[in-house]
Amino acid sequence: MKMNYFVLGTNNMTAAIQFYDALFELTDYKQTFATDRMTYWQGEDSDSAFAVAIPFNEGPATNGNGTMVGFSLGSSEEVSKLYKKALKLGGRCEGEPNQRGPRFSAYVRDLDNNKIVFSN
Repeated sequence: MKMNYFVLGTNNMTAAIQFYDALFELTDYKQTFATDRMTYWQGEDSDSAFAVAIPFNEGPATNGNGTMVGFSLGSSEEVSKLYKKALKLGGRCEGEPNQRGPRFSAYVRDLDNNKIVFSN
């Protein structure tokens, strides 16, 4: 079994799209599909997708306590680049790039306070 997609809620679709389009410039993830309430990005392998969405129930999007999405990258340099890019785009630090157990990783919060980890 493997994960096929991950969705984070947003309260501002325009800002979320700008944030992730710019962040993913450093990766192989590209925007592939969008509707009025959901926008998808996929990597070259098209085996997995990431999306931001306005909640289906039309309530406010909130971040989950302990919820996070992880992106696996090829090197510690890529981890540091995406971390710095996320901060430049208005994200917030949740853990600077560093070796943590067997993985080099960095943690950020996006514009809707969703937690993201970049690791290799």
